Amino acid sequence: MSIISLAGVELEMWEGGEGRPLLFLHGAGGFRSGDEFVGLLGRHRRVTAPSHPGFGASSLPDWVDRPDDIALIYLSLLDRLGDAPIDLVGCSLGGWIAAELVCMVPERFRKLVLVGPVGVKLGGRDTLDVPDIFAMPAAAVETLLYHDPARHRPDLAKLTDDQLAIMLRNRETTALLTWEPFMHNPTLRHRLHRARCPTLFLRGESDGLVSASYLDGYAALLPDARVVTIASAGHLPQQEQPVPFVTAVMSFLDA
Repeated sequence: MSIISLAGVELEMWEGGEGRPLLFLHGAGGFRSGDEFVGLLGRHRRVTAPSHPGFGASSLPDWVDRPDDIALIYLSLLDRLGDAPIDLVGCSLGGWIAAELVCMVPERFRKLVLVGPVGVKLGGRDTLDVPDIFAMPAAAVETLLYHDPARHRPDLAKLTDDQLAIMLRNRETTALLTWEPFMHNPTLRHRLHRARCPTLFLRGESDGLVSASYLDGYAALLPDARVVTIASAGHLPQQEQPVPFVTAVMSFLDA
């Protein structure tokens, strides 16, 4: 991991792997370079994975409080990656940021993968499209996130003070970015028609946060999108099923 200065932000960055460039945008849990799926992706692509402002060791300017603010910062990151269109993978909150990006500069992306993304409002004003995870106990949230919560539950006693601090900081920043309006940008759905690149939506079959109907409705807002479900996985298929996840991603990107 390294720290770069970008658009007035000290941004933690991981880069590795070989092949065509791929920009990976993590979800609310942050980015961990040691996750199995990262190494698997690196066999096929040169992966660039920033920690969003307020996550990991990245700074958080006081003017950043919504995912589209982060997307604007990443315009400068795209300039750093070159002029050719690149592949973009975004998970959950990172999928929201990715969706904002492809609306801003659709010509900069070759293909797009959105994994359990949030960011659009599809239901009525008085209903939540995504459960309010901030009002639930941790055990209840785990059942929404994982197909097998016991297998992936973090052992807090084994975490260092620095790791615990990052975990809490990630949660705090997620709340800041997604709270009001909750888990969506009211204007995003009206701009998604600008996306030019083929798009793959991925969802774990046991995802308790992003429903199948929500994902289908999200995909219908883009001109060239399809949906694939990964078995025995929840909201984080890249962690629970890294091999099927990377297989699905690369089958789409290389098609």
